[in-house]
Amino acid sequence: MAVLAAGALLLAAGCSSQEGAESSAGRGASSPAHSPSASPRKSASPSPSVSRPPADQPPAKGSAKVVSTLTDGLKSPWGLAALPGGDLLVGSRDKGTITRIDSETGKKKLLGTVPGVAPAGEGGLLGLAVSPDFGSDHLVYAYFTTASDNRIARMIYDENGSPGQLLGAPDTILRGIPKGQIHNGGRIAFGPDHMLYAGTGETGDDGRAQDKESLAGKILRMTPDGEPLHGNPEADSVVYSYGHRNVQGLAWDAEKRLWASEFGQDTWDELNLIEPGGNYGWPDVEGTAHKEGFRDPVAQWKTSEASPSGIAYVKGSIWMAGLRGERLWRIPLSREDGAAKEPLADPQAFLEGEYGRLRTVLAAGGDKLWLVTSETDGRGTPKPGDDRILLVRVR
Repeated sequence: MAVLAAGALLLAAGCSSQEGAESSAGRGASSPAHSPSASPRKSASPSPSVSRPPADQPPAKGSAKVVSTLTDGLKSPWGLAALPGGDLLVGSRDKGTITRIDSETGKKKLLGTVPGVAPAGEGGLLGLAVSPDFGSDHLVYAYFTTASDNRIARMIYDENGSPGQLLGAPDTILRGIPKGQIHNGGRIAFGPDHMLYAGTGETGDDGRAQDKESLAGKILRMTPDGEPLHGNPEADSVVYSYGHRNVQGLAWDAEKRLWASEFGQDTWDELNLIEPGGNYGWPDVEGTAHKEGFRDPVAQWKTSEASPSGIAYVKGSIWMAGLRGERLWRIPLSREDGAAKEPLADPQAFLEGEYGRLRTVLAAGGDKLWLVTSETDGRGTPKPGDDRILLVRVR
């Protein structure tokens, strides 16, 4: 069930246990999404009233409808990024390949295999991002697991090369992110500041999340060359926030605030508003704790209902893909005079059990988003045609 965090939020710039978040309970085997919480720490409350909402504030209740299936037959898709012009790049976690998808026809074109990817457990080729200056530098960024670590590298995409050999040699910009069978994080994205952000996991070693010297269990912020930069909590470190268990979703809203989804262990999955230097509690707290020194989530869910991966900001709401929860969550964000507030209303769940595990969400322009399923990652129940990229119209 979705539970809202209380109190005003400050301005800013989840794998559940291996047996839980990343396992499938079967399509359609999901619990009610809107029943009140029985937790003594947090109870569901009525949606806050907004007397004179801004014109661009989302409605309290929304909708989500699958318009079409862009493409299918994908194997272990994970990372998704849009090229200028709208075509998509999708990565295969287990194959280590990157494929271009025509955004109109769904036609696939193999760009190549990323050298050095060593898939195992939840590791492999994970997040993808396209350079903000792609028109001039033609760079594609990837977060992936090797035999020794997780790392971020960039490759030149040469559209004039031979099929299957369109990617240049990887140029590693950040290495030494701890790896594990579980909790490798992996989402990367360029922010409104044109800096590169990455969500990492603590690899199952809880202590790493609170260790500021470790890159595990963190959100990282760096230059496109992988260097620390002005505005980070510590000038010589790429660590931007810490105390995370496993961050796999990053998105910015219209106010340029950074949001992140996070896998809990057995109790609460989270949606967090990220602030530089913020401590998000793991492993000392899970979910809302009202404990000094730790940031509480904006919203939280039972791990059976979410196990969140990718998120996107579309039409005034955060949209969050659920793996074990097998549903798409909508969290409408309230805006009053540009200040960060509680969510406008209780989160809503859509597509419950209809497409199985949901991995990645990406804004597709206007009122649409791309949604990637995740049934072929070894923990789903694949059906003919899995996995897919769906085009969804939302409100």
